Formats: sequence, C-alpha cells, structure tokens
Amino acid sequence: HKHKHEEEKEKNKRFKTRSLERNHILSIITLKGFRNMNIDFSGIGSQSSSALFNGSNEIGLGKEGFDTPPSFELPCSTDFDGFQKKAIQMVKPAKGTTTLAFIFKEGVMVAADSRASMGGYISSQSVKKIIEINPYMLGTMAGGAADCQFWHRNLGIKCRLHELANKRRISVTGASKLLANILYSYRGMGLSVGTMIAGWDETGPGLYYVDSEGGRLKGTRFSVGSGSPYAYGVLDNGYRYDMSIEEAAELARRSIYHATFRDGASGGVASVYYVGPNGWKKLSGDDVGELHYMYYPVVPSTVEQEMAEVSGA
Repeated sequence: HKHKHEEEKEKNKRFKTRSLERNHILSIITLKGFRNMNIDFSGIGSQSSSALFNGSNEIGLGKEGFDTPPSFELPCSTDFDGFQKKAIQMVKPAKGTTTLAFIFKEGVMVAADSRASMGGYISSQSVKKIIEINPYMLGTMAGGAADCQFWHRNLGIKCRLHELANKRRISVTGASKLLANILYSYRGMGLSVGTMIAGWDETGPGLYYVDSEGGRLKGTRFSVGSGSPYAYGVLDNGYRYDMSIEEAAELARRSIYHATFRDGASGGVASVYYVGPNGWKKLSGDDVGELHYMYYPVVPSTVEQEMAEVSGA
C-alpha cells in the first residue's frame, strides 16, 4: 500500500508539472499574438498606441500588470463645478435665442424664434426651437442646441414608456421632474440647457422652467434666452389671464418680434404654438422681417411730418 501511495503521489506531481508547462506555453503564444497586433488607439485619448507599448513591440507591464488603456480625462474628485472651471478646452455654446410661454384661461401659449448663432456668425435661420414631446406636451430650446435636442428626445422616450407602463399620460409635473433629475445628475459636466416644459394634463395647463443646473420652477409665464428681457417687457405689459386664443397668440408673436428687433442673436421666424385640452397646435410661423412692416408700417411719423413742415416754412 505504501508503494502504491508513492506512485499516485508521483503521478499527481507529473500532472501538475505538465499543466504548468502548458499554461506557460499558452501565455507565450498570447503575448506573441499581442505583439503582432496593430491596435489603433487614435481618437480615444491623449496617449497613443506607441505609448501603450512603450515605443516598441514589448507590452508595457506595470505594478498592476498591463498598463491601463488611454481614456478620457475625468476629474479626480467629486467637485465637478471646480473641474469645469479649470478645464481649458471646455466647449462654450452660444445662448443667443428668445423663447417664451405663458398660461391663460384657454391653455398655454408657446413661442420662439429660429436663429442659431456661433458668436457673431448666424449659422441658421430655420432652427426648430419648439420640440413636440408628445401630442399634449411641448418643450422649448435655449442654450446648447445638441444638449437640448438630445435630452428632449430622451424625455419623449421616457414619457412614452411611462404611458405604456401605467396606461395613462404622464403629467407635466412628472415630465419636468424627470428632466430636472436627469440634468441634475449631469450638473457641472458642461451641459447647457434652459428649457420650458408646457402642456395639458388631468389638472389642466402646466408650465415649468428647467435648466442644466437641475433647477425647476413652476410659473404662469417665462421667457428664456438672450432676448428674454425685451420679450418680458412686452409680455408683462400686455398679459391678461382672460385673453382669447387670438389675443394670446398676437401677444406672443409681438413679444418675440420685439426681442428679435433688439437682440442680435435672435431672429428668423416667430413660431407660435397653442396647447389646449385637445393637444398642441401650431398657429403661425411668420418671418420677423415681414412682421416689422406690420408693426411699423412705412409711413411718415408725426415727428417727421412736423420736421418737414418746419424746414419747409
């Protein structure tokens, strides 16, 4: 029995030796395969494939084994606001626009211009700044065009999934809270969003302002963008809760026009939407250049007539 036990022990030892040799051979084959691969890491980060392989065909081995692959620059702390301010190559999107929305007795009126600018350059005069989230809800764009378009589209998907799961439409309050929660989770990471969520739900008309800092405000009238001070002047002066749909549409149109007249980053087409109990409807889309001649017809003013009379006398 002792002799048999020694034979089994020797057999197990030989088996372990063969296993180690086989694993060593596989490791060598794997390393050779890596050395022969041409991996292109361009565009992934600041490092290149030569840095990964230490300028040769030998794979760089550090204390933790293989060197970590190149990656995007990420902050080393949770102070995202501080990191954003220190970043040198931060993209600063233009915020030139004018959007407004207000609640009145018939529902919600939403209006916006259509100009997109890159500094002093006008890149487009036909941007759609009012996004249809669902048949009963609209969102407006101000800030970075890509950020606003993407997150409004994402919100539309979430609202549709909520409707399918719960067999009822999401409320304006719920939709705005969803968006505010998403934007707050990306706070300090460079998003540029200033949006209004307007719609009609079971409780009636609803209007919320949501921004990229995660702020969320409920109100009866808002204006967002570089032209908003001019729009507010007209809107606050002419606003009444008991307006008809036609009066409210005219007030929204006139507010957008005066903002585009004074603000160089706003212009193009003044689009006006109405949201009521049967959903949203586009009421008008007028070129602000044509609106100028409607609000300021080409006729001599009283002062010009008096000056002409004085000079003639």
